[in-house]
Amino acid sequence: MARELNPNELRRTCDPAKFPFTTTQELEPLEEIVGQRRALEALEVGLNIKDPLNRYNVYVSGEPGLGKTSTVIRYLQELSSSQRTPPDIVYVYNFQEPHHPRYLLLPRGRGREFQRDMERCIEFVKRELPKALESEEFKARAKAERERFSRMREEAFEELEAKAKALGFAIQRTPLGINTIPLKSDGTPYSQEEYENLPEEEKGEILKRQEELQEAIRELFKRLGALEEEWQAAKRELTKKAAEFLIEPQFAQLKTKYAGNGRVIEYLEEVQRDILENVEALQAANKQPPIPLPQQQDQYQKYRVNVIVDHSRTGGAPVVVEENATYTNLFGTIERRVQFGIMTTDFTQIRAGALHRANGGYLVLSALNLLRSPLSWEALKIALRTGKIRIEDPAQMLGIAPTEGLRPEPVPLDLKVILIGPPWLYYLLRFYDEDFRKLFTIRSDFDTEMPWDERAEEAIARFVRARTEEDNGILPFSPSGVAKLVEYASELAGDQRKISTRFAELSALIKEASFWARKVGARSVEAQHVKTAIEKGRFRHSLVAEKIRELIARGKLLVDVTGERVGQVNGLAVTDLGDFAFGRPTRITANVFTGKDGVVNIEREAELSGKTHTKGIMILKGYLGDRFARKRPLSLSASITFEQSYTMIDGDSASVAELLALLSALSDVPVKQGIAVTGSVDQKGRLQPVGGVNEKIEGHFRVCEVLGLDGVQGVIIPTGNVDNLMLPEDIVEAVREGKFHIWAAETVEEVVELAMGVPAGTPDESGEYPEGTVYHLVQKRLEEIHRNLKEEAPEEEGEAAAGS
Repeated sequence: MARELNPNELRRTCDPAKFPFTTTQELEPLEEIVGQRRALEALEVGLNIKDPLNRYNVYVSGEPGLGKTSTVIRYLQELSSSQRTPPDIVYVYNFQEPHHPRYLLLPRGRGREFQRDMERCIEFVKRELPKALESEEFKARAKAERERFSRMREEAFEELEAKAKALGFAIQRTPLGINTIPLKSDGTPYSQEEYENLPEEEKGEILKRQEELQEAIRELFKRLGALEEEWQAAKRELTKKAAEFLIEPQFAQLKTKYAGNGRVIEYLEEVQRDILENVEALQAANKQPPIPLPQQQDQYQKYRVNVIVDHSRTGGAPVVVEENATYTNLFGTIERRVQFGIMTTDFTQIRAGALHRANGGYLVLSALNLLRSPLSWEALKIALRTGKIRIEDPAQMLGIAPTEGLRPEPVPLDLKVILIGPPWLYYLLRFYDEDFRKLFTIRSDFDTEMPWDERAEEAIARFVRARTEEDNGILPFSPSGVAKLVEYASELAGDQRKISTRFAELSALIKEASFWARKVGARSVEAQHVKTAIEKGRFRHSLVAEKIRELIARGKLLVDVTGERVGQVNGLAVTDLGDFAFGRPTRITANVFTGKDGVVNIEREAELSGKTHTKGIMILKGYLGDRFARKRPLSLSASITFEQSYTMIDGDSASVAELLALLSALSDVPVKQGIAVTGSVDQKGRLQPVGGVNEKIEGHFRVCEVLGLDGVQGVIIPTGNVDNLMLPEDIVEAVREGKFHIWAAETVEEVVELAMGVPAGTPDESGEYPEGTVYHLVQKRLEEIHRNLKEEAPEEEGEAAAGS
């Protein structure tokens, strides 16, 4: 049996007397995470399972405003504090493949130290190498070596001159080579005239001896070339030995310091070897002018160390939150410098991305933000699959790079990725991205509500304390202020047994309530300040709702809240603007006439009906058939619609109201217009709970308030929605004063009796409904339509026969 709800059933209240404090300043701030046991357990599993294939990454799903990100970060900070800090990451020059810089991993804080060590080594070489090569000892050795080769050169020339003299020639050295001059027997050279007058036989003999001498000259040049090479090699060796003697202690010290790190030792050996092989180039670089010239390169640049990740100040495993997951922010980049209009780069221009900084720890990303950069998403999946972080130019990743650039050696990847996003995105990725289901095997679901119990009330109070600690501008809350905040959390949940976990909205209300308390000079936030903040917030967002009520009051939108009408019922709809939702009554009308078209849903015909709404209309047909067509066909034509509705309608929460309008039209019994109805119905006539019941009741109440409360108006809701009621206090007070009413019903028949004032009726054994009931009148009308259709049928058949 339908019953009228008493005021105590319309809103659950929180008793301030149960709080054992004067203000929230006496409490400990809320540090632990409450109300998310399921989500935390999933995080624990996903983050603690070590998997070499990087499959146990986590997707954190939940509605906005639940504090997902702050909760995850707090949890990760607690978890990571006891974990090992990963090594620093540096990039160095690759002496075998200059376009492929190598990475080195050094223990925490040693990256910067290694960089400083190499800088000191470079400065030492810059400073001491010129001194060593310009020292008196080195000059003396170089001079002695040079004089030795000079003597060998002179000896070679002396041998040539002796051979030339023996062959009757003198030799003359010129800048362009060596000239051979034939000599007479007295040792003087022939004049041109004397040589021309010589007999041909003697001339031939001279030419023969000259050819022998030229061969000797050629041999001399070969020998001189070999001597020059030997001299250059000796000079290099001498320089190398001097440099080796200079730098060997430095590198020995570095190798001892970094012993145990094979890659570092290998790199130090390569640096030492390269310095010794390029001493002369380094010496020349020391003599270059201080002003850089185009194409001039720093010969010492390749010995420097580029630290891309420094964990010297990191405690435990790193936790990195990347708000803007672009490709370069995630994977790093290779910057370029412009000098004299020329763009250049090298390994020192490599910059780390979030993956490098989070390597060995945890990376938190917004799923929506990440998916807005498709290249980032694809590259992240590749990194997780391969276990490597590749730093590439985005154009290289897409295969459209016009030139070959640096390709740094990939760094091994070992981290957990936590994606935070809405549930719908999780399901899309799960169904349509096969990599996602392999890489993100753990889902952490954040709930929007938690049970309303003493632990939850205490958590709200301590949450307020935590906010006051974070923001000195927030006043402490009194017990009454906390109680009102708890009630507001229950209003957000729309449930007397639950409170909302939308802590972002609670934080906003805490700040606003503190603002209004300060404005009146209060030292703590009381219940009235919280109430003011709630009312002011609703006022700021309720412009559209007030405009609609104004249109109803002015008769632009036709809604009756007094009197009775046949085939017309006030249904209730909720309009959700994103940041504000409100209810409003909507006229639902039905007409019935003779025909066989059944129930026509005008919204469906106009393509304004969603699938769920269409299903609700079809359920009405099932109910009518169950009640009135057990012995005879259900024959009727009826139309049903939402009046003055021009947008898409979906949902079945108005199916009870639609059925009531249809029964009124069939029975010709009017419906009380002051009573609005909400609820869905099944084929057996049972009322089913619906959403937005608080907004719907308030929407009808506000319209009745504008048009005038008469003490008869009210709302019928399903019994299953009673524990969802958290109505505003003024509505509860109006019910207490008898100005407004709320009924809970379980069946359509109960709704009929309340809304029409006439019993619905119960059928006898033969299926007939008693007189004086609504269903008796409905039954009579259906029988009348059936008779009319039967009478019409023979006439139509006769006319058809006559026409043929």
